Amino acid sequence: MYMSRIEFKMRQRINRKFEKVGANSKKTAVTFMEANLDLQEQYWLPYLVGSLLGSIRKTRDNRYYR
Repeated sequence: MYMSRIEFKMRQRINRKFEKVGANSKKTAVTFMEANLDLQEQYWLPYLVGSLLGSIRKTRDNRYYR
């Protein structure tokens, strides 16, 4: 599967921010506001959640973790 350079960079940026706030499991999941995602990262988030190569997951109450 092909991954563009932009997608790769955005995935890294978002993953680092989730690591920084400690969102490593469902129990510690955070909203995108708590993770301090900028507008560009917020637009990429739905695309990256649940992809085959992705490690970002979404809970039922719209919180995210890595």
